[in-house]
Amino acid sequence: MTGRSDGQTHRRDREFEAFVAGAAGRLLHVATLLTAETDQDNPGARRLLAGALARTYAGWERARTDDPYNRTRAELALAFARGAWRWHRGRGGVLSRLSPQERLVITLRVYEGVAEEQTAALLGLPPERVRALAGRATSALRSRAGETAGTGAAGARAAGAGAA
Repeated sequence: MTGRSDGQTHRRDREFEAFVAGAAGRLLHVATLLTAETDQDNPGARRLLAGALARTYAGWERARTDDPYNRTRAELALAFARGAWRWHRGRGGVLSRLSPQERLVITLRVYEGVAEEQTAALLGLPPERVRALAGRATSALRSRAGETAGTGAAGARAAGAGAA
């Protein structure tokens, strides 16, 4: 017996379901950026997110008193970092030219707006390394935007990603 009443379990499940309903789309996009898959074909991102959500659910009592989105994003980032070797080759996504570490840093810093110091602490890197990775990733994205600028919609998307 777990010691948890059915009412508490039901409340926990409802809270978690509400969180997932509100945050899953953005978290899936984060996972898709990390895995460098496309929005249309992202099974790896879906698996990565499912694992992060499972870990968030397991620690829901603590997660709900903190910020559940930040906790899930951290779980997602750490799971990606632990298995980054799986994602070494890009799969056609907008960040596919970047290394896994560059994708992780640029996604957290630019897309998610996580401060440099927080990113460094989360990843166990010195802030200078985070800054260097972000700079290298931004340069690579800008050079890609320049190469594809004349290719219509694809060039516009790449240019937008590089300017972000």
